[in-house]
Amino acid sequence: MSQESTENIEKENINEENVSETQGIPTPELSLEEQLQEELSNEKDKFLRLFAEFENYKRRTAKERLDLFKTANQEVLQAMLPVLDDFDRAWAQISNSGDEALVTGVQLIHDKLKSTLVSKGLEEVEVKAGDAFDADFAEAITQIPAPNDKLKGKIVDVIEKGYKLGDKIIRFPKVVIGQ
Repeated sequence: MSQESTENIEKENINEENVSETQGIPTPELSLEEQLQEELSNEKDKFLRLFAEFENYKRRTAKERLDLFKTANQEVLQAMLPVLDDFDRAWAQISNSGDEALVTGVQLIHDKLKSTLVSKGLEEVEVKAGDAFDADFAEAITQIPAPNDKLKGKIVDVIEKGYKLGDKIIRFPKVVIGQ
């Protein structure tokens, strides 16, 4: 072979090496850099996943804590409902008495008890005679013949008040339905 052809072959080899580098065939130095980039990418991904998991954990525990407070509050309020019922019955009797000082004193205590329970989130479920019966919001105790046609399938009497805490009914009102 001549010297010219040898030089041409060497130039072609050099050009092929340059082409192979630009076409993405890794050389040992780029391979190490790419490995490090890949490891960095994997570590970033792990970090982001761990961070997201931790944020979810914080949200979940905060929600569980609020639910726990609501549940604890619910149990106390449910225990107070029979006392409130007794107080309402006593109030109805005392308000008919003639002793004005007694009526005023009991009225103040009754209002204070109700306002305290309302401040803790307790609300009365509004159901009255003449309303349409809805099993999602009231519990039917019994059915009686309707006094008139307008009360058929409707509430005739409310036996026991119902209460809700927030959006959740903690005690359904007990009602009598007209047949």
